[in-house]
Amino acid sequence: MKLRIAGRDDLVAMEGVMRLAIEQLQGDFLSPEAVVASHQVMGLDRQLVEDGTYFVVEDEYATLAGCGGWSRRATMYGGDKGIVERQPRLLDPATEPARVRAMYTHPDFVRRGVGTLVLDAAERAAAIEGFKRVELMATLAGEPLYRKRGYVEIERVTDHVDGVDVPLIRMGKPVFA
Repeated sequence: MKLRIAGRDDLVAMEGVMRLAIEQLQGDFLSPEAVVASHQVMGLDRQLVEDGTYFVVEDEYATLAGCGGWSRRATMYGGDKGIVERQPRLLDPATEPARVRAMYTHPDFVRRGVGTLVLDAAERAAAIEGFKRVELMATLAGEPLYRKRGYVEIERVTDHVDGVDVPLIRMGKPVFA
């Protein structure tokens, strides 16, 4: 697997991976209605691509296996076309945690190290920029990976989309340069 910084040319492929990941990987954890509602809570945040803090992972044939990244901005989660409010304010590395954002693995590539590769790169980049902690908003499907990688639960939250609850878990951990 190869990791690189995402560019504008990757947007369509990344949106496809995100759609498949939401539809196919959330079903064991959410009702069918909550999976549909998740599309309004999750998705692509183009600001991450513009900031150069978003990665894609490709296999040896340049097939997009996954994507994810981190942010120095206050937005905790959510795509730029969804219901989650954008908070573009820059975070203070001395007092605030960086955000790990928009982690998605293509269903054909689960449990092959895609998420770990992205997490390692995101945590390292945030630490190099002076952040001492990172936080993320996990789906129920993503929680096991994050726990395995040392993240601890901060709080459980629920987004409400057209009368449907979408559960999420805010998690965090320290990072070191």
